[in-house]
Amino acid sequence: MIGVGAFGRNHARVYHQLAKEGASVRLVGVVDPDTARADAVAREFGCRSFGSIQQLTTTHSEVQAASVAVPTIHHLSAAQQLMEAGVDVLIEKPVATSLAEADELIRLAGTHDRIVQVGHLERFNPAVRAALPVITRPMFFEVHRLSVFTPRSLDVDVVLDLMIHDLDIVLSFVDSPVKEVRAVGLPILSGKVDIANVRLEFESGCIANFTASRVSTERVRKLRFFQPNQYVSLDYGRQDVLVFTVGADGAGGAPSVNPQIQMAKLPTTNEEPLHAELKSFLESVKRRSPPAVTLADGRRALAVALDVVAAIHAHGKKIDLDRLHA
Repeated sequence: MIGVGAFGRNHARVYHQLAKEGASVRLVGVVDPDTARADAVAREFGCRSFGSIQQLTTTHSEVQAASVAVPTIHHLSAAQQLMEAGVDVLIEKPVATSLAEADELIRLAGTHDRIVQVGHLERFNPAVRAALPVITRPMFFEVHRLSVFTPRSLDVDVVLDLMIHDLDIVLSFVDSPVKEVRAVGLPILSGKVDIANVRLEFESGCIANFTASRVSTERVRKLRFFQPNQYVSLDYGRQDVLVFTVGADGAGGAPSVNPQIQMAKLPTTNEEPLHAELKSFLESVKRRSPPAVTLADGRRALAVALDVVAAIHAHGKKIDLDRLHA
């Protein structure tokens, strides 16, 4: 486990849990330049601590896989060291700070024949998995991801911190290139954009509206979309999906207030998304099979996220945001 801040510690916890459940995995060590923090996490989960990747790979040549949860600016450097040492890698989102870095990761993975998965965690949310079979032709999305302020992940703005989860999900649901990006965002409690609203238009005609905030008084994580004769409401937090179908025959559904509309709650399997994500990663490593979320997927989400950031900056200049914020 490379980087054991708030989220990196969770990775270590789940790897330790998977080992206790009988999975063929052993948590060898954790790496963090904050050696006191690394020592504490290592004691908690019964492994060794290291101050650098080089120390880990030199001491433990049997290391086969690693999660990377360091600040985004260090993703390329950390993943490169691991891949060059013959280690498969899961890289937390966003995959990199730029498309050039993402392309270099793709090149390195090909050169060293490494499995590289990108940590778009919501792909493994039971609600997202349950919704996949009912997708036909989504035409309109409304997505909200609101969070209370914490000092974590302030190296990136809210688009790359929170909204990128939903950008990745919508891109995986809509099989069409993005045609237009409109966005507005404001810094509130940090030096970067803390709240943003985005409108994407796809070549297919689908429209997606996103709102992301890390300065909210409540926590909301919902995605809703409309497609011909259906409205689908997905709650990431509750891990449930409701499907409202117009003109259904009622099979498998319950009538709503309008008898022409049938409501169904899709069956889901309750599982911590990180548990499912790391199981999937380890399975790819063992089978040498493509990961569920590839580097190309991570690059695609990053490309749209960077377009959103650029649109926010352009809008800020248009309204002279620097002067207004001052």
